[in-house]
Amino acid sequence: MIDLSYPYRIARRLYYADDTRNRSSRPAIRVALAGIAIGLMVMLVTICVVVGFKRTITDQVSGFGAHVQIVNFDNNNTYEMLPISFSDTLLGRIRALPYTAECEPFITKPGIAKTEDNFLGVVLKSVGENDYVAQRLQAGRMPKTDKEVLISAAQASTLGLQPEDDLFCYFVDEDVRVRKFHIVGIYSTGFSDFDQLFMWCTMPVLTTLNGWEADQYSGLQIMADDAKHIDLLAESLYDAVYNHFDRDDSGYYVQTIRELNPQIFSWLDLLDMNVWVIIILMLCVSGFSIISGLIILILDAVQFVGVMKALGADNRFLRRVFLARASMLVLRGMLLGNILGLGLCALQYFTHVIPLDAATYYVDAVPVVFPWLWLVVLNVSVFVLSYLIMLLPSLIVTRISPARVMHFE
Repeated sequence: MIDLSYPYRIARRLYYADDTRNRSSRPAIRVALAGIAIGLMVMLVTICVVVGFKRTITDQVSGFGAHVQIVNFDNNNTYEMLPISFSDTLLGRIRALPYTAECEPFITKPGIAKTEDNFLGVVLKSVGENDYVAQRLQAGRMPKTDKEVLISAAQASTLGLQPEDDLFCYFVDEDVRVRKFHIVGIYSTGFSDFDQLFMWCTMPVLTTLNGWEADQYSGLQIMADDAKHIDLLAESLYDAVYNHFDRDDSGYYVQTIRELNPQIFSWLDLLDMNVWVIIILMLCVSGFSIISGLIILILDAVQFVGVMKALGADNRFLRRVFLARASMLVLRGMLLGNILGLGLCALQYFTHVIPLDAATYYVDAVPVVFPWLWLVVLNVSVFVLSYLIMLLPSLIVTRISPARVMHFE
């Protein structure tokens, strides 16, 4: 019975003999090793950064508007929204749906914030129980009374305000109304588009400004237990409110965060295409490195091949030897690639050494996450593809004649 581990043991002896004996092929082998390592490093960094971008920006956008909203069917896609009410029965049904993590009503009201020297168009939004901005306070606290408001650092800079200052907001409906607020805190999310827009206050003051009743809201915002379940949650919500109406016979409309911010998520979708382009290019680079490295290994050991054939080794056996030897080279390159790639990602994750312009990229530093499942799949895929790539150049072994290479030098 043939010992299947025998080709591996021979390949292992040849592999460790390279460092001490085969000095002529050492530079070429190192170039192939570097090609594999750099290719995998680039692929790892690309996946960690792109997934980090998508998760970070999705979390930031949903922090201002939740994953899914249920609003009045007759709304016109502005922050001046029509009122909608929710019965206790409907709220209970929504909270019991799969993938639902949080569910609470909200109210928005557009206005104009004005100081003696400047003014700014803003949207006042009601604070929630687990509000996103509460974790991003730079100073002060969240509003607790009808006279208090929370503004962003960008708004404070534009209007020249700070905590404990007073602020006048003007609201234009059938007539112009003015409301005086006391600034109790400043927040910053780094998402400049929204930071420049949103101010936060209590729900009762917005109910009064809109002239609504206590059980009327701009809508209901629902957070999914995971961002990947947003579409599934939206489908469940649509089924729950389909053909239902509130006490004023207003219909319900379900919209996801992707539908509310299509330009941002279209940009994120383009990043997926960039990932595939980079991965394909790096696989090509690594593939050429692997092919050249295996060819050099075979040509450098042509005398060994001739002797082994003279001793009775067949082509299949010798191909296994060189495939095992090249696989060791690939695994070594992949190990270096993982160390370099994950090391760079860890450096950025803990130190934020590479900054970004928040006005352009919505974040102030390159975001990095570690999607371990994707990284494992990438490593396995790279090794499998590398092995398949090695099959063709390994056929060179079958073309070597023992009689012609016994005296090869």
